[in-house]
Amino acid sequence: MTNTASPLAGAVPARPARRDIGIKRRYAAERRFRIYGIAAISFGLLFLFLLLWSVGSKGYTAFQQTMITIPVEFSEQIIDKDNERDTDPTKLMTANYPVVARNALAAALGADPGDRQQMREIGRMLSEGVRSQLRNMVVADPSIIGTTQTVSLLAAGEIDSALKGQMNLDVPEANRRISDQQVGWMEQLTEAGALAKEFNTGIFFNGASSRPEAAGVGVALIGSLYMMGIVLVLSLPIGVAASIYLEEFAPKNRWTDLIEVNINNLAAVPSIVYGLLGLSVFIGFAGLPRSAALVGGLVLTLMTLPTIIIATRAALKAVPPSIRAAALGLGASKMQTIFHHVLPLAMPGILTGTIIGLAHALGETAPLLLIGMVAFVANYPTTPMDPATALPVQIYMWANEAERAFVERTSGAIIILLLFLIVMNVGAILLRRRFERRW
Repeated sequence: MTNTASPLAGAVPARPARRDIGIKRRYAAERRFRIYGIAAISFGLLFLFLLLWSVGSKGYTAFQQTMITIPVEFSEQIIDKDNERDTDPTKLMTANYPVVARNALAAALGADPGDRQQMREIGRMLSEGVRSQLRNMVVADPSIIGTTQTVSLLAAGEIDSALKGQMNLDVPEANRRISDQQVGWMEQLTEAGALAKEFNTGIFFNGASSRPEAAGVGVALIGSLYMMGIVLVLSLPIGVAASIYLEEFAPKNRWTDLIEVNINNLAAVPSIVYGLLGLSVFIGFAGLPRSAALVGGLVLTLMTLPTIIIATRAALKAVPPSIRAAALGLGASKMQTIFHHVLPLAMPGILTGTIIGLAHALGETAPLLLIGMVAFVANYPTTPMDPATALPVQIYMWANEAERAFVERTSGAIIILLLFLIVMNVGAILLRRRFERRW
């Protein structure tokens, strides 16, 4: 009989094929996950680009404004015919400055002052803002009465839109808001160098206006600064103090657990609920004035506190326990350990959470609408008790306007708001790197 070779006792047969298949599957899964991650980031960047492009393409023209630079005769016959400005200072405030501007433009165009139709068409080329523009010049320096000064007058919104190419001038005259005669005058002024686009400083300093060419976010910026100052002064110390107590001193029992759960829930409450709370408590019960920056700041403080408390507690937890043990071992008290060692090490996280909370509050609109900050405010607020509005509310109001020129104003205000948010987030990053310590 022939003996066959028997396999070695205890030997395990190799399975290279199955192991290779498993490795390939893992590698394929890793590649798919990498592709999914790249696709997700790409989609996010794409939508961010589309958002910025949509806002930027519509809003960059808001930082340019059409001006008509012509010699203006400050006629004493129109401004102060009876020479009463020394005895009646209000005389200079109530003069008919639009007629002064219209006569100056008519003289520059060579139009007939006796033709009422032409004078009406010329008057429509100038903004209503020329009234305050010329009035401020005369009030600041009454000696210019009776002289001729070269002034850059604010053009009307329709003229501004036409010069920026936002209006189709090839359609029939009945289908556009400027006449063929006004188009001819525009060409005449452009050839003479009197009609041109300049940097629009008014969008940063002017208040609310029913005329888009004279509207700006100046009042809204002041209102937002007042509110952010109130939020910072109130929310930072209260939020940090509450966080230190809950994290370092409060006993761990059912009540503190309930407080922690409620704080986490408050961070997810819709902002409009805080507006209802502010309306009933600060305005209805406390009797504070509507549309005041103080009320807006208090409402935003309530909304920001949970975010600051959560961020501060996370920063305190991130400090190694060995820091506390070393300080206590060297004889420091509980208070000294917290304020001399733990709090400075947690400062980067606290500042980051505070700035993020402020940035969130800066962009809020819903709670401010409920407390009346949607009012038309044209004058700068001098105190937090004065009527004011906020930048996001101003954007909301302009977005509801029907005139085409307000579209670019809306996008321009969004660009300004985004710039403020970018500055605040960059500040958070810089502060974090400045105070961050590694161990």
